[in-house]
Amino acid sequence: MPVRSGQIQKKWPVGIPTLVFLFFCLAVWQISVDYFKLPLWFIPSPVAVMKAFWRTRDLLWLHTLTTIWETTIGFVLSIALGLVAGLVMVLSPMAKRLFYPLLIVSQTVPLIAVAPLLILWLGYGLLPKIITVVIVCFFPITVSLIEGLEVSDADLLNLLKSMGASRWQILYMIRWPNALPSFFAGLKIAATYSVMGAVIGEWLGASSGLGVYLTRSSHSFRTDQVFAAIVAITLLSLIYFALIAGIRRLVLPWLNTK
Repeated sequence: MPVRSGQIQKKWPVGIPTLVFLFFCLAVWQISVDYFKLPLWFIPSPVAVMKAFWRTRDLLWLHTLTTIWETTIGFVLSIALGLVAGLVMVLSPMAKRLFYPLLIVSQTVPLIAVAPLLILWLGYGLLPKIITVVIVCFFPITVSLIEGLEVSDADLLNLLKSMGASRWQILYMIRWPNALPSFFAGLKIAATYSVMGAVIGEWLGASSGLGVYLTRSSHSFRTDQVFAAIVAITLLSLIYFALIAGIRRLVLPWLNTK
């Protein structure tokens, strides 16, 4: 019996092709650095980056804790604010006409221009970094929630309205369940951006955090430590993404692909 190509593909775990390609790129990177004898300050090899990661692991962990604290608080606040803003704009057309255009316009302002103002107004503590994370995460969460709440079965909505259901009952029974997939998609996007927002705030002014570690390593021409910081930032972003994906699998098990 002939074997179909789809059956062969199912034998491969989802992440295997990505890992193979990643290891291939790392191998090419290592061989190129060794072959051309590129200096460490210009571009380190993957082995040198891992050595720097391990050598400075204690210091790197202390800076990572600060970034985790800022990112977690900012991400949770952005979820709370996004839920409130999304629900208000869906339940009140007037509020949406008033605030939705401002929400779109806010994304045209570069974050690199806003962060210094936050530091100028609020100092070098955690608060400006937390607000930076909120600014980064608020938009994708709010927009995805609004889009999800507004995409509902018109027949079901008309049926509940004809039965005298209130706006809150329609929201609870129809709009909210339909909005969950879109809402979690926005959370995934925000999760990947959250660490970046904290690092940008730290990079512009802070006493600790991965952004500070990154800046100090760059000023010292320790390119291997700069790449080690990039690895830490990437891993932290992936952890937040995986956490949201895991929560989604628990909340929406019927959407999980086999």
